[in-house]
Amino acid sequence: MTQKIAIAVIHGAGTPKENFADEIITHITKAFAKKLSMKNAERELVFEPVFWSSVFEPEQTELWKRLQENSDLNYSRLRRFVIEFLADAIAYQPTALGNQNYDKVHSLVATSINKLKEKAGAQAPLCVISQSLGSIIASNYFYDLQFKRENMGLETVKCTSNSPIEQCETLTLFYTMGSPMALWTLRYINFGSPITVPSPMISKFYPAIQGEWLNFYDKDDVLAFPLKGINEAYEQAVTKDVSVNAGGLLTSWNPLSHQNYDSDAEVITPIVDGLVRTWKAINRVESYS
Repeated sequence: MTQKIAIAVIHGAGTPKENFADEIITHITKAFAKKLSMKNAERELVFEPVFWSSVFEPEQTELWKRLQENSDLNYSRLRRFVIEFLADAIAYQPTALGNQNYDKVHSLVATSINKLKEKAGAQAPLCVISQSLGSIIASNYFYDLQFKRENMGLETVKCTSNSPIEQCETLTLFYTMGSPMALWTLRYINFGSPITVPSPMISKFYPAIQGEWLNFYDKDDVLAFPLKGINEAYEQAVTKDVSVNAGGLLTSWNPLSHQNYDSDAEVITPIVDGLVRTWKAINRVESYS
């Protein structure tokens, strides 16, 4: 019996459909099966989307409605994205009254990882694919587990068991797409500290494993930045900043590229390479022809 890889997919800012992860899951699964070249290879990957915007969606919809009333605004599509991004980012942050929304969002992440444990096993290597504000959520979630557990809210703690995968001990692959993480580092002295990828505990379970953190950004995406240059800690933590040209004819050359990483071959291929390499390492397979 083989060890499967658990994959959490965390969407970015805005209000995507609940099936937001279907496209990237399809792309990754097909490419993985083709590259691994073994029977039922697609069953070796277990996915769980994290639909965190459900926490904010009702209020966000109402806010957009109110802002449009009696207004004559240009760039409606781009403006709505900016409003949604800022509204989500602001609503997510802890307030003087506590960390209610922060806790609600993180409890959804914890619940999703719990589901991955049930489907892939308590010691399954964890891959996290996150976009935009989702990369901030993922980073905060795992930072709390690795370094600052006192920041974990009551709901998040309640949803987190002691299994290795839920304790961040098997975090192996971290992929950030269109991440504004560089902007968030302004909140901290010397631009803060990143999470550790792979987890320092991973060798306890899989001595041969090689994790990575790839940060994909498009030069035309005004919300996305490379991360390795932030400070020495990020230089060491991030495996590589990968410049891509996300989107199609109408979006690849402008800020709308922010929404198009999940279907771009320059993003999918390195992710699949990491998954194949990880699967072979944990299952002690040298090669498949």
